[in-house]
Amino acid sequence: MIVFTAMVGMFLSTPAMVPVDAFLFGSIGIGLAAASAAAINHIVDEKIDSIMARTSGRPLPKGKLSIQAAIIFAICLCLLSMLVLGLLVNVLTAVLTLVSLIGYGFIYSMYLKRATPLNIVIGGAAGAAPPMLGWTAISGSLDPNSLLLFLIIFAWTPPHFWALAICRRNEYAKANVPMLPVTHGVEFTRLHILLYTVILFVISLLPYIFWMSGLTYLFGAVVLGGWFLFYAIKMQKDHSDLLAMQTFSYSIVYLLALFAFLLVDHYILTLVQT
Repeated sequence: MIVFTAMVGMFLSTPAMVPVDAFLFGSIGIGLAAASAAAINHIVDEKIDSIMARTSGRPLPKGKLSIQAAIIFAICLCLLSMLVLGLLVNVLTAVLTLVSLIGYGFIYSMYLKRATPLNIVIGGAAGAAPPMLGWTAISGSLDPNSLLLFLIIFAWTPPHFWALAICRRNEYAKANVPMLPVTHGVEFTRLHILLYTVILFVISLLPYIFWMSGLTYLFGAVVLGGWFLFYAIKMQKDHSDLLAMQTFSYSIVYLLALFAFLLVDHYILTLVQT
């Protein structure tokens, strides 16, 4: 998903075809950075991963890989990412990607995750960066439209992850991780899933409102967002973990489909304008 949303950001950055070299090396560099951040997360969370059923099968808790090897792996991925982006794409993309990596791998994983129940809200900024990184990989500069893509993923992250956290609340409590369902209860979390889904629905309309996208995207945003709202509203009455997991699963489909609509709409507009 990280690489896909970055690729969409690349295509949206220009009405022309994306240069093959920038597309290829940008995707590889951003993907390597995401892998490095994920490896750092595994290293930091080794102990709590062994407690939680969802993560107990990862290589470090299973003893299939040493901490030292994982650290070397994460460093190599990071260095390789910076070399690819800095030398073969542009310095701005390399710097922003490094900031995103640090934000997720260190600030979120090492501090925020254990410090506040708003961890996923604040830390979501790092996960929302990929389409903006893809945009700068092609354009070489930050563009206000790329920030709209950032906002979509930023608003999407809380309802996406809190739905999963509801299902795994007992595991998070056992691991002493202050996720919102653990600290404030499941009912409070369900309400905030609904509130953030409403915010997401409104933000998802901004690309159309600011003339970045057309009617094809608007149709997709309304239908996909409406279905997400249906799940969020239904969760207020149906308190089953099954529905929470269905909401989590749909949120993944939602984001992928929404960005696919952005991509299709972009080229429809390009064809119309030419």
